[in-house]
Amino acid sequence: MGRLPKFKRFMFRYSLIPPRKWRPAATVLVASIIGLGLYMVKLSNAASYLSDDPQACVNCHVMTPQYITWNHSAHREVAHCNDCHVPHDNVFNKYYFKAMDGLYHSAIFTLRAEPEVIKAREPSVEVIQNNCIRCHTPQVTDAKLSGFVEDHHAKRTDRLCWECHREVPHGRVKSLSSVGHQIEPIRAHAPSDLQIVPKWLRDTMKDKKSNTPSTTNK
Repeated sequence: MGRLPKFKRFMFRYSLIPPRKWRPAATVLVASIIGLGLYMVKLSNAASYLSDDPQACVNCHVMTPQYITWNHSAHREVAHCNDCHVPHDNVFNKYYFKAMDGLYHSAIFTLRAEPEVIKAREPSVEVIQNNCIRCHTPQVTDAKLSGFVEDHHAKRTDRLCWECHREVPHGRVKSLSSVGHQIEPIRAHAPSDLQIVPKWLRDTMKDKKSNTPSTTNK
């Protein structure tokens, strides 16, 4: 009898291989777990979270109001979600913060424990504030602003930027009820054949048109 390969010896040594009679059940269990994990990765479109696509934020989150208000703001042309909501000091910190924040969000939203009024947590507040200053350094360091913005230096150092700029970039959205799920081209939710006019209304218009007698000029 030949010697077992190193991998099998390792598995047997640490009892990682079940007894022979349990191996079929263990194989099915492991395969089911792996299959379910792959299905969840596919269902949640997990790969999109590695990108800077802002529509990734509405894959499974209840962030539709935030996405819609951003999409209709001036910031849409210059900044996406990751530009404001994740650190930019180094790549490792960026993806570590995204992973930790994403795990927290997914747990809260899966349990349907999200508050009616969604607010940034303390770590996110710090990140957003730093990114405001990072992008707007020319404005916050411009000496000319001191001429027409009272105590601007104190306001930009002792307060959060959005205490004054309250509607940037999400407008007046305050809760999940304030902005509905308007028709928006959100890939995660919209089918490829999405129509602005709902089907029941199109059918009604067709029926009315077919029942209207045609008139011709005499």
